[in-house]
Amino acid sequence: MPLPPLPDTAVVLGAVVSTWREALERTGEALVTSGAATEAYTQAMIDLVDEHGPYIVISPGLAFAHARPGPTVRRDGLAVVTLREPVVFGHPHNDPVSVVLGLAVAEVGAHLESIGEIANTFNDPTVTGRLAAASTPDEVRAILGVPA
Repeated sequence: MPLPPLPDTAVVLGAVVSTWREALERTGEALVTSGAATEAYTQAMIDLVDEHGPYIVISPGLAFAHARPGPTVRRDGLAVVTLREPVVFGHPHNDPVSVVLGLAVAEVGAHLESIGEIANTFNDPTVTGRLAAASTPDEVRAILGVPA
């Protein structure tokens, strides 16, 4: 399954936040603005980190925010938020975070496929730094290999 499209409205470059919660709020806003999710999905992403800890910080500098498929997802969607100043999520090895990916997936089976697809992209250790330095949505899409 290919990754969902990444419209300009789902890309936020150089966001100014001071906490991981604000970083997830900005990521959720991008998913809402692009039409992929409802505002309740943003809270669900935050709730999962509150409940399970910073497990979404999957590699140095990268957080992969998501919540369970369900009625808070309107359609499959991807968001990318880069942070002007990295923030601490509380991960023992991969903090601070400078790039937050947000994923909203409508169906359970597709959820796991999309996570695997995104994880494969980050097998290249330069991807997070290249995303953090990106200056346009087109550049972000080219790095991730996703359509607009």
